[in-house]
Amino acid sequence: MPLTLSAIARAVDGSCVSQRLSERTPVDGVARFDEVVVVGHPAYATLVTGDPAALLDRLDAGGPEADALARAVLVTDADDPALSERLAAHGTTAILGCALGGVALHATLAALLADDLAASDRLVAAGMKVLTQAARRGGSTAAIAELAHRIDGWAVLLDAQGQLITSAGAGRLHVSDATAVALGRPVRVRHEGLQLHQVGSDRDLAGYLVISTRSGTVSRSRDLASLAAALFDLLLRSHDPSVTEHLGRESLMRTIIDGGAPALELLRRWGVHDRSLTAFALGARTRTIDAERLLRRWFDELGAEHVFAASQGRVLGFVRDDLVDELAKRVDELTPVSGQRLHLGIGTPSPADALARGAAQAGQALDTALDESRTVVHYARLASVELVLGSLAAEPRAELARALDPLRDATGAHGELTEALRVFLAENGRHRASAELLGIHRQTLVSRLRRVEELTGLSMEHADDRATAWIALRALDR
Repeated sequence: MPLTLSAIARAVDGSCVSQRLSERTPVDGVARFDEVVVVGHPAYATLVTGDPAALLDRLDAGGPEADALARAVLVTDADDPALSERLAAHGTTAILGCALGGVALHATLAALLADDLAASDRLVAAGMKVLTQAARRGGSTAAIAELAHRIDGWAVLLDAQGQLITSAGAGRLHVSDATAVALGRPVRVRHEGLQLHQVGSDRDLAGYLVISTRSGTVSRSRDLASLAAALFDLLLRSHDPSVTEHLGRESLMRTIIDGGAPALELLRRWGVHDRSLTAFALGARTRTIDAERLLRRWFDELGAEHVFAASQGRVLGFVRDDLVDELAKRVDELTPVSGQRLHLGIGTPSPADALARGAAQAGQALDTALDESRTVVHYARLASVELVLGSLAAEPRAELARALDPLRDATGAHGELTEALRVFLAENGRHRASAELLGIHRQTLVSRLRRVEELTGLSMEHADDRATAWIALRALDR
């Protein structure tokens, strides 16, 4: 983060007298007042040093130079009521009473800003290194997620036609704004402070990267996003041979799940001769964990055939019954990445020619593991809610889910109200923990829950209503 006026004031032992600019305004440069022609970015402050009397005479004279100086910030060792009064008349912010003066003060300010710029450059370099590592693990999807985390905001990656490639943070909520900015459409953009970075050159355009930070500062996020755009240019133009392999594996897995003689024949050709197999589903809330890559290494170490395939952020596969506990142990012992864990759902052992039910069970178990933040969940040990829902046909489950229909937005989709309810119930009604997981203020969570109660008629104070809401949520996920 760049230095602010208050930080500068503390560093030179002065006091900030705010006028046009607040103490929280970031600083982008320092100059002697007779060298100032224009002030740069309006969201940043330019410091000026020199003789206060001469500067005030310049302000009194008026003109373009005086206007530029009025929007700068005077830093001086002088401090008297008359000076403050004249500066206030021009609306000029100042840092008065500094411990140093003259050449020493100017050199100190220049050194402070140079150190801050160097620190910012180091952060950008470190961030780019991590982005590159994320791209190696998970391509554009993992890199965009890491970028959103690094800038403390959201990011959207579009192709040259403005079609969504991937997004992270709250980017999925702002795709229309990002597209409008990227393509220059004459529509009102609801989100201010967007940054647009072109991916590729004008003659060989690959797409657009649109970002926004929560703080609204632009320097470090702009530098990092500019470098990230070059990385995405490389990623979008690089052929990934693993895509063909993934498609082939998905096709093979469909044959196995369909069951019967073709499934047995395929398993034999795959090197699997067991009569019974256990289905598993592996996934994580973060895109920076490459579950498939981990699974390949683990299966090599266990001597198991690679009967699994990745799809939509999850890995579905089958393993020998005697290796299930060892797989669960490795998932449980895996060190969290950015505070997020890998989650495993395990089905019940099934005949090798009838694995569809086990695959569905593993998916259900993984859903529960993700919702309840549990590392490993066995379908056979699921709570009664899962067992009941698993035994219901589609129509009864849909009827249960309709209890939450009032929470749908204008497009018919479930949004922040449904998510707030889900996290609140999963966290056993703990407001602070739920707010932290959602990334919102505790009072915002309380307001959303009140709105949920108003729309659905359910009260979070009553155990039966909470149970009804939870069952409806679980039915909604199917």
